[in-house]
Amino acid sequence: MVLRGTVTDFPGFDERADAETLRKAMKGLGTDEESILTLLTSRSNAQRQEISAAFKTLFGRDLLDDLKSELTGKFEKLIVALMKPSRLYDAYELKHALKGAGTDEKVLTEIIASRTPEELRAIKEVYEEEYGSSLEDDVVGDTSGYYQRMLVVLLQANRDPDAGIDEAQVEQDAQALFQAGELKWGTDEEKFITIFGTRSVSHLRKVFDKYMTISGFQIEETIDRETSGNLEQLLLAVVKSIRSISLPPLEPGPDIHTLHSEGPWYPSELNLIPLEFRKNCAIPSLYSMIKVIEPSLNMFGEALLLCCGGED
Repeated sequence: MVLRGTVTDFPGFDERADAETLRKAMKGLGTDEESILTLLTSRSNAQRQEISAAFKTLFGRDLLDDLKSELTGKFEKLIVALMKPSRLYDAYELKHALKGAGTDEKVLTEIIASRTPEELRAIKEVYEEEYGSSLEDDVVGDTSGYYQRMLVVLLQANRDPDAGIDEAQVEQDAQALFQAGELKWGTDEEKFITIFGTRSVSHLRKVFDKYMTISGFQIEETIDRETSGNLEQLLLAVVKSIRSISLPPLEPGPDIHTLHSEGPWYPSELNLIPLEFRKNCAIPSLYSMIKVIEPSLNMFGEALLLCCGGED
């Protein structure tokens, strides 16, 4: 199957014309939200960065600041997310997940478990530039136990590169996981952390298949039985990522952070949403799901529908 992206480069793109359209939509009394919505949801993230640069060149104003001042609520948050480069937005989400009282482990899990080593290195660099602290240090300060240790392993961004498959190593790792879980009184969480956090994607896919052959269980079943809490959710998220399932199932009425940290503007440009949502959810499409959770079709709902590109 050839995957279709829902947000791609706009043909005939003219960043100056787009900047002028956005300035007109925000100038004077009132804001033309429909023009802002239609334009920004039909441009790729790279094109939005060019529009932002053109806006400053033409008008001496910061486009993101103007959008924040003109828009409100969830619609504002979504448009701000669309405008930020993906690495910067990931860093922003992680900072807010760690900021203040309490920690949003769901956001930490979704982002850190699903990004490639290259992406994680970029996120760490941006995080330190933006917030003046180490992402790893902040994660360690706000988490604990095996969950913390798994996050730290992933943040090292040292997963083995994909290369030729060593079948003997596949067998060894599958057996090690079986011994560490189903065959052990208690669970050797450290073994799961080391294998899940350092082996290559192609290797782990083979390990999961071999594990099923050896144990008679899917690896997800074992994780569910042998671990719990945040560590369980993190290990399951890593497995989903390894299996190339990019979008976790949405429950009715997700909060804004669920839609942000794995929202349409990021996976859609990687051509993943239409196929992966159907794999994971009983509802036929993400488009249908958004119609259910945003029935009023306000500006926020309209923006999500436009990002999804239609029913299929």
